[in-house]
Amino acid sequence: MEIVTTVSKKENAPKTTERISGSEAIVRCLLAEGVDVLYGYPGGAIMPVYDELYKYQDKIHHVLTRHEQGATHAAQGYARISGKVGVAMATSGPGATNLITGIADAQIDSTPMVCITGQVSSHLLGSDAFQETDIVGISTPVTKWNHQVTKASEIPEVIAKAFYIAKSGRPGPVLIDITKDAQFEEFDFEYKKCTAIRSYNPVPDVNVTALQKAADLINTAKKPMIVWGQGVILGTAEAELKAVIEKAGIPSAWTILGASAIPTAHPLNIGMVGMHGNYAPNKLTNECDVLIAIGMRFDDRVTGNLKTYAKQAKIIHFEIDPSEVDKNVKTDVAVLGNAKESLQQLLPLLQEKKYPEWHQQFKDLYAVEFEKVIKNDIHPTKEGLTMGEVLNEINIQSKGDAAIISDVGQHQMIACRYANFTTTRSNITSGGLGTMGFALPAAIGAKMAAPDREVVMIAGDGGYQMTIQELGTIFQQKIPVKIVVLNNEFLGMVRQWQQLFFDKRYASTEMVNPDFVAIAKGYSIEAKKVTKRDELKEAVSEMMASKEAYFLEVCVEKEDNVFPMIPTGASVSDIRLC
Repeated sequence: MEIVTTVSKKENAPKTTERISGSEAIVRCLLAEGVDVLYGYPGGAIMPVYDELYKYQDKIHHVLTRHEQGATHAAQGYARISGKVGVAMATSGPGATNLITGIADAQIDSTPMVCITGQVSSHLLGSDAFQETDIVGISTPVTKWNHQVTKASEIPEVIAKAFYIAKSGRPGPVLIDITKDAQFEEFDFEYKKCTAIRSYNPVPDVNVTALQKAADLINTAKKPMIVWGQGVILGTAEAELKAVIEKAGIPSAWTILGASAIPTAHPLNIGMVGMHGNYAPNKLTNECDVLIAIGMRFDDRVTGNLKTYAKQAKIIHFEIDPSEVDKNVKTDVAVLGNAKESLQQLLPLLQEKKYPEWHQQFKDLYAVEFEKVIKNDIHPTKEGLTMGEVLNEINIQSKGDAAIISDVGQHQMIACRYANFTTTRSNITSGGLGTMGFALPAAIGAKMAAPDREVVMIAGDGGYQMTIQELGTIFQQKIPVKIVVLNNEFLGMVRQWQQLFFDKRYASTEMVNPDFVAIAKGYSIEAKKVTKRDELKEAVSEMMASKEAYFLEVCVEKEDNVFPMIPTGASVSDIRLC
């Protein structure tokens, strides 16, 4: 390493730079951005960076996942529970393409993540060299920004921009592809964090006129309703949302990614909207006179048939991303900006209200749902175990303090419906992309980012096997995550649709599973299997008491369905209880 002294013309003072390789510069840049853990898998095109990481083991903890997709999901879990930028790294070709599912998941769920990929040397680009793929072209549709580096001198500025773009405004994933020769090349290193980019305005200014119009609509409403999403959590606006809800007295529901922003037990928390959400907030969406959407994007799983969605209501949309306004649902008032700032400015404009009759409608419909669905899910009279009672037992023993990391399927909807939360950033799941295999690696990242929190992963037997190899990561890294597999020997959500809409033709959905307990024990993870109700409480207690990783398989009813349910293409008013 050569130290070079130059003279700055502007400051007329000596400035010291270091002449280092591009690969060392990458590591130095990560350290400058506060990265202390990253997830990845080495290979030829990224080997120079791994060689430098070897020298910085005391400063950056590299986690060797068992698959590159696992690296991205682990980085997502890390980011989602901590609010920091997750980092994943892979080599060129198949290593880079294996990141794409996780990158796409992060893009649609607004997760801040920086992915670094190695690439063949610049003189080989376009020649179909060994393990060459155009990862910049492939990742363009699913990244917030991407860039290919072919000169070492570009590395500091590009990485600084990457972190700024990933975490600013509406967060998202960024990919940097770095050729191998750029990793070897030496240059005079200097790092400066990025704080602004010309023509990039990540947080729109709050329009005072729009804010006043929103307040006027809310203050004159007879049946207002709030639906909040993950934008509240990403904007750290939980306290502001709670203050608005309590002052205005408005019944408030959440999307699955918004869950945990407000404690489950809060009296104005009316539950989850969406395809398998709660009966009352879905049904009464089409009866409210003012619908206030905060940090949510009117996803089709929330709205059902757009032609019948909240047509009677005035729509107010609080949103940081202008492209989401009027994309799916036409708004009457759009308030652009960060949710925290917007709600802070809204609060003094609101009148104190109660709406007792309106709240009673929600309570009455909840009573209907409890009698027809909830009671049977969490206190079943049938012989077989239900997913709901497993979640209920976890609630009881965790006291609602655990972070629940769920996969995708029936168990995901049950987890979102029945998990109790007392703390924000406690519900981590794949929302927009619906990625099976998400939960196990995401739980790894979540537990590493929040080692003092109890992290419980919930998966089905199908999704669990998509990334089951990450048990090896848990084993090697000694990560004390709790793993719960709800085994119904089916791809449960698909089977439910086949039962309801395809005359029970269970095409390619029945699973013939391995001995999950034996597999877990093969990785030196304590494991137990529960098949009877009287075994459940003790098994969950043993799992929660463990200071190490623990695997619990619970065999549940094979053909249980998740209700309520809004059939695809139906109105939210047509929500079914059975």
